[in-house]
Amino acid sequence: MNVLDKLKQWLPRQCHLCRITIKHDVTQNNAFHLWCASCVDRLKHTSSRCQRCGLPTLTPVPQCGQCLAHPPLWDKLYCITDYQAPLKQYIQALKYQKQFWLAADLSALLSPLIESPAPELIPVPLHWRRLLTRNFNQSEELAHHLAKQWQKQGVNCSVNHQAFRRTQATVQQKGLNKKERTRNVRHAFELRQVPLSKHIALIDDVVTTGSTLHPLCKALRRCGVETIDVYCLARTPEPK
Repeated sequence: MNVLDKLKQWLPRQCHLCRITIKHDVTQNNAFHLWCASCVDRLKHTSSRCQRCGLPTLTPVPQCGQCLAHPPLWDKLYCITDYQAPLKQYIQALKYQKQFWLAADLSALLSPLIESPAPELIPVPLHWRRLLTRNFNQSEELAHHLAKQWQKQGVNCSVNHQAFRRTQATVQQKGLNKKERTRNVRHAFELRQVPLSKHIALIDDVVTTGSTLHPLCKALRRCGVETIDVYCLARTPEPK
C-alpha cells in the first residue's frame, strides 16, 4: 500500500448516493469505497428470481415457466438487481463515461451472491473498433475485480480474455427487438482458445434477451464445457 492509499483511508468520505459522511472505523470494515451500508442495501434491492434466466418471479424457483418451455443455453444467471435506478446510473457511467474505477465496487455488490464461483471467467469481448473508441472493456474490468475478490478468499479463479474474439463490428443491441438482437450477433464471435475448465462463467454488464450470450454458450458446449453460469450486474426484462 502506497502513501496515497494510506491517506485515502484516513480522509473522511461521503457516500455517493445519500452524501452522509462515512466514518473511518466504518470504512475499514467496509468492502465498498463509494457507498454507506444503507445505500449498499438499497443498491442490492433483491427480489425473487428464476435461478436459470434471472428474471423476477413471485418466489425463488430453479426454473420459471419460460425456462421450462425454452431453456437458455446457460445453467444459472446471477445478477444484483433489475436494470433500474440507482444501479443503472452507475452501470452507464462505467460503460459510457469511462469511469472504469466503478467496476471494483460494482463487482463487490455481485460477488457475495455467487455461492460457488466458476474457476474460469470469460468476459464478453468487444470488437477492436469499439475497444479502440471506449479504451476498455467493462466486462473485462468486472471479471478481473471478481477474480481478485475471490482469490483473496482463497478461491481458485482466473480470467480468460483470450477465449473468444469478436469478429464483426455489430450495431449496438440497445433499441433492437429480440429477433433483431439474435440476428445481429449470430456470427459475431470466434472461439480462439478452448477453456481449461468444465465450469465457466460468462461476464457481462447487463443481460436483456441473452442473444449476445447464446453464440458464446453454443461454442463452449461444443468444446465440452459442462456448466455455464452468467454473472452480470443487472437483468432487463426482455423486449418483445
